Amino acid sequence: MKVLDGSPYQGYLYAYPHKTAYRPLRPRPALRDVWAGQDRDNLFLYLHIPFCEMRCGFCNLFTRAQPPAEQVGAYLRQLRVQAEQVTAALGPARYARAAIGGGTPTHLTADELTELFAITDGVLGLDPAAAQLSVETSPATATPDRLAVLAAHGTHRVSMGVQSFLDTEAHAAGRPQHRADVDRALTALRDAAFPLLNVDLIYGIPGQTRDTWTYSLREALAWRPEEIYLYPLYVRPLTGLGRRGGGLLPSGPTATAPDRDAQWDSERLDLYRHGRDLLREAGYRQLSMRQFRRADVPDPDGADYCCQDDGMVGIGCGARSYTADLHYSFDYAVSVREVRAIIDDYLARPAADFGYAEFGFALDGGEQRLRWLVKSLLRAEGVDLPGYASRFGSKVDEDSPHLAELAERGWAVADGDRLVLTDEGLARGDAIGPWLVSGPVRAAMARAVLR
Repeated sequence: MKVLDGSPYQGYLYAYPHKTAYRPLRPRPALRDVWAGQDRDNLFLYLHIPFCEMRCGFCNLFTRAQPPAEQVGAYLRQLRVQAEQVTAALGPARYARAAIGGGTPTHLTADELTELFAITDGVLGLDPAAAQLSVETSPATATPDRLAVLAAHGTHRVSMGVQSFLDTEAHAAGRPQHRADVDRALTALRDAAFPLLNVDLIYGIPGQTRDTWTYSLREALAWRPEEIYLYPLYVRPLTGLGRRGGGLLPSGPTATAPDRDAQWDSERLDLYRHGRDLLREAGYRQLSMRQFRRADVPDPDGADYCCQDDGMVGIGCGARSYTADLHYSFDYAVSVREVRAIIDDYLARPAADFGYAEFGFALDGGEQRLRWLVKSLLRAEGVDLPGYASRFGSKVDEDSPHLAELAERGWAVADGDRLVLTDEGLARGDAIGPWLVSGPVRAAMARAVLR
C-alpha cells in the first residue's frame, strides 16, 4: 500500500531527518570545523532540560521523571560547561530565536531557573527579548515564583500542555492532572502577562467525543491564548500508552486490528476538522496542521530566523543542532533505563568532549533540498518556489516530480509563486511528511533499535 493511501497519522515530521536516522560520527568532527564557514548571524538556540514531574502516557520525549535534586544541580553545572565549550567553538554568534524545552523546564525551582538564565545570558550571550524566547511549562509547575523568573528574564512565549480540560480524558491519555491545577496555572500565566501564551490540546483520546472535544476547545478559548496547538494522539513504542497496547484504541468487542485502526483514524480526522473549523470561526489563523494563531496577534518581528536556511545550536543532552550539511546531537532513547544512562553519561563527560559532534547525519545536496521542501510544504504558507530556485539553482518540480501526486489527490495546489497544501492536504500532513522522506533516511530510521 502506498504511504499516502495508508493512515493519515503515520508520524509527526517536526524535524528532518529524524533523530532515529542519526548514527555515531567517526571520527568525531570538531565543532570549530563543523561551524566554519556557516552563517552565524541568525541562529536558533535551544536548551534542553530533560526532567519532568511525571511522564505522560503518550510522551516519547527524552526526559526523566522526578530526578534526584543532586542530579538536577549537576546537570545545570554541566550545561554551563557545555555552553562554554560550544561558545568557544562557534566564535561570534547571534541568536535570533531561542527556546527552552524538555522535559519540562519549569520542573526547575525558581533559583535553578535563575541559574539557567545566568548560562543563557552570561555564557551564551542570549538577549531573550530580542530572540523572543519560548519556554515550556506544565500545570503542576507553572507557579508564580517560577513564572516571575521567566518574566524577569524577558521570556516572550510560554507554552503549556493542557491536552484536555476534562480530568477523565487527561487520565485516559496517561496524564494524571486535575482541572483545578490547570485553571490555577492558566491564571498565573495570564497574571504574569507574557506576550504570547500557547495551549496544547490533544484529540483522539479514548472516550473523547465531538462534544467533549468542543468543551475543551471552548474552555481553552475562554483564556484567549495567542496560540493553540492541536495534536493527534499517538500510541508510540516504549511509552506508557504503548505498553497498554491495542486495548487503548476505540473498538467493538469483535473488531480486528485493521478495523480499530481505521475507526480511530476516522475519529481523529473528524475531531481535527471540527477543531480546525471551530478555531477559525473563533478568529484564529491556521499556520500548520497543528498550529493556530489568533488573527490579531502579529507574526514574530525583530531579527528574522528561517528554519529552512539558518542553523540551530542545541545545548543539553537531548538537544539537536544543525548546520546546512550536518545535523548532530547526543545519543537518543525513550525507555526510562536508557534515558537515565544517557544523562549519567552526559554528566560524566570531560569538558573537551563538548567541542565535538557525537551522533549525526550528514546531508548531501539532495537531502538539503528535501529538508528545505519538507520544512516549507508542511506549513500553511507552503513552498516559496522562486526562493527554492534561488537557493538551489533548480526547480521544485524538477527535483521532486512526485509532488504532482499531491495535486492529483487535491491535497496541494499552486498559488502564485507558492506550492501550498489544501485544507485536506494539511489534514494529512502526518502522512505527507513521512511520504517525503528519502530512501536513505527511511532505511536508516528502519535500522534504528528502539530503546
